[in-house]
Amino acid sequence: MIRFDKVSKLFHGGTTAVDQLSLEIPDGKLTVFVGSSGSGKTTALRMINRMIEPTSGTITVDGADVSGVNPVKLRLGIGYVIQNAGLMPHQRVIDNVATVPLLQGQPRRAARRAAYEVLERVGLDANLATRYPAQLSGGEQQRVGVARALAADPSILLMDEPFSAVDPVVRLELQNEILRLQSELRKTIVFVTHDIDEALKLADQIAVFGQGGVLHQYDEPARLLSRPADNFVAKFIGLGRGYRWLQLIGASGLPLHDIERIPADGLYEAVGPHMPDGWKLVIDDDGVPLGWIDAAGLRRHHGGASLSDSITAIGSQLRPEGNLSQALDAALSSPSSMGVAVDRDGKVIGGILATDVLAAVDARRRD
Repeated sequence: MIRFDKVSKLFHGGTTAVDQLSLEIPDGKLTVFVGSSGSGKTTALRMINRMIEPTSGTITVDGADVSGVNPVKLRLGIGYVIQNAGLMPHQRVIDNVATVPLLQGQPRRAARRAAYEVLERVGLDANLATRYPAQLSGGEQQRVGVARALAADPSILLMDEPFSAVDPVVRLELQNEILRLQSELRKTIVFVTHDIDEALKLADQIAVFGQGGVLHQYDEPARLLSRPADNFVAKFIGLGRGYRWLQLIGASGLPLHDIERIPADGLYEAVGPHMPDGWKLVIDDDGVPLGWIDAAGLRRHHGGASLSDSITAIGSQLRPEGNLSQALDAALSSPSSMGVAVDRDGKVIGGILATDVLAAVDARRRD
């Protein structure tokens, strides 16, 4: 556990970067420090590995005051990832990644072997190991930076706005990669960002910093969204707070309703003297939904129109790992007002109603 106990940092000229910070960062969790520029989040991060010394207060790691630990020894035991990766340009990828194990005294062969293993773990091809940083894309460089931080298998990983310099698509990929790695490794990660959406996606706990290094709220993402501590937090989260909150709540407990289905090869038989009322879900032979059809669509198909010209798009579908936001979107985007829920194979398992989603929201608020 990392603990801040009334920690402050004043720079020359009297500027307060961090003001009386007290919080506990649990083991094996990903904690995000979020705030605008100048809010002290990076200063707080760098005080953990003594890159910045606090003016007052105490920081402990597993009960030991870091001020009493040799800073070089402390840093060798803590992984550190920064924006633009911070790789040594004159060294090949494999040597960049092997840096910390070598500094810790590992034989070169063992250090490189560990480096190859961790490159594979972060999703990089071993063929990149002999390249230089300038020969890599921005996303590849950041993955190398993460690999270097993990090479010595530290229990703590500090990440200072590591993805802010890459394009949105690569950033999303890197965020997903961190979530995958964390699910496997369960490191104690402290992650700094100014992006509230990135914080909400990654964090187990979020610390919201304001100007002057004041901690406004330290909470789980769902509670941060549902119960902001003050106006500052509410404004920092911004518009769409309710939508973001729905994204954090799983939809597995929603009731599933019956949906009347018509096999695609039975559409002609569905047309009789009286057209059926309402919407029907057209499925293929495997039970995978193809689209919705109503009486007008059946008439078009009976008159010779193709299947694609006769049915209406489903809208989004709710999958087993889906959240309440996706469930609500499935219901609202459906022409029948009933969202389609499918299993992992894409087969229909039932329907979702928006009223059930809203009821789940009300129940969650009362918890």
